[in-house]
Amino acid sequence: MQVSDLRHMSIGKRLLAFILGTGIFACGHAAWAEALTGTKSLFLLEQDGTKHPVGDITFNTSNAKTTYEISWKDDRFSDHFLSMRPFKCLEGTTKYWCRVPYPYSIKRSVSADDLTDLEYDTMFIWKGAKEYGINMWNGVYYRFGIEGDRLVGKIHELDMDKLSAPPEDGNLRPLREQDLEEGEPESHWLPGLVIE
Repeated sequence: MQVSDLRHMSIGKRLLAFILGTGIFACGHAAWAEALTGTKSLFLLEQDGTKHPVGDITFNTSNAKTTYEISWKDDRFSDHFLSMRPFKCLEGTTKYWCRVPYPYSIKRSVSADDLTDLEYDTMFIWKGAKEYGINMWNGVYYRFGIEGDRLVGKIHELDMDKLSAPPEDGNLRPLREQDLEEGEPESHWLPGLVIE
């Protein structure tokens, strides 16, 4: 609708147009808001769709700000001491998927168009089941998108050495677009992470 069309409408019709426009916005808002509401489960997904429940996440909205808290299911992970560091790993037959808690400050705040904190909070690193150590260039970063009432993370590869030093200038999000490479799902044991 053009601005010139509004000038020729009665006040009643203008009000109706406003209400309808607002209603459309509200419906769109409700669609993504459902994905960022309440308590949901985190599942790592195998290539064939098999789900591994690994945690729960609770979203809290206050003053138009949505924060979250993750409760990992530690009983699903085994303890490993790899490359002189402790890791909690989900064990597969050929690969282990090990959690990498983000080592620096994070706000744990999300919105429909910014899920970055959640992506930093759900990083993993994989290793071969028979390998003794861990290679930092095998980092896993799930880039999230909203699909209906759930969040779907698609695998990206990351050299974890990028996070070995504290971020400069108080930058809580030091990873750049060029630090992430879209992964090939068929070459990974757990190419997806879904929150539903």
